[in-house]
Formats: sequence, structure tokens, C-alpha cells
Amino acid sequence: MNLASEEMHRPLRVRVRLDFRGVGKPGRFLFGGKPSDKIAEELREQQVAIFRNVPIQGIQVEEIDVSSEVYLVHDEVINAEVAYAPVVLQIRAETLEDVVKFIARDDFRKIEIIDPPNLALTRYDVERLLFRVAEEMRVYRSLLERKYNSR
Repeated sequence: MNLASEEMHRPLRVRVRLDFRGVGKPGRFLFGGKPSDKIAEELREQQVAIFRNVPIQGIQVEEIDVSSEVYLVHDEVINAEVAYAPVVLQIRAETLEDVVKFIARDDFRKIEIIDPPNLALTRYDVERLLFRVAEEMRVYRSLLERKYNSR
């Protein structure tokens, strides 16, 4: 086995940043309201628990960093403050297609490939990657359709 072939079969190590969005809910009368930053933090905690406890095929979560502060942004569409709670995941993936699960998410913000320093993709690798992206987009679209048709 030559060196180029060994590079192709090494697992990928990537760092992915996800920002979980929280929109405040006004309370009824004097009780029950929740600020957007608390909602974003709760959502982040739920997702981190899932990343820690639920296995994902082809993915090993090596490190989870929740040290970034929640930040607020004014959303012009809903005319309200929206909070984002960032999480940085360091993951080991068997293939590039496995990483697509993370970048196809609404909360995806940034990706950094840590290892290997160089990637060489064959025509077959690119075809598989593009097929996987299209598959994830179909799944995402059907989830959106179900969400908005159920209202």
C-alpha cells in the first residue's frame, strides 16, 4: 500500500460549529415567559446530551466545547431579539460523506478540517459526496414540508 492510498483511508478529524437558535416566548399574564437566551441554552444542552449519548454511524464525537457565550441578534423578519448558543464539536469521521450530516443542519455555522492536511478526491469520491448532499437536502426538505403542512 503506498502513502497516497494510506492518506485516503485515514479518518477525518474536523471541528464543526453549530449555533442553536432560541426565540423568546412571552408569558401569559405574569408567568411562563422565557427569554430567548435561556431557550437557546436549553436547546444547546439538549443537543449536547444527544451528541454525547446517541451514536451516529461513521462519527465519533471526540470533544464538545460549550464555553462560548450566548449572543443576541435582532431578527428583522420577526422583529425580536434572537439568541444563539454556540457549540464546537470536534469529530472523527470515517468518510467525508459522514460529515454532511452536520453541515446540512440549520444551526451549522463553520467547519475546519483538522486532519488530514490534504485531501485527494477521485471522481467516484466526488460523486458519492454530491449524492450524499442531495440525499440530506431531500430529507431536510421533507422535514420542512411536514413541519409547515402540520400547522
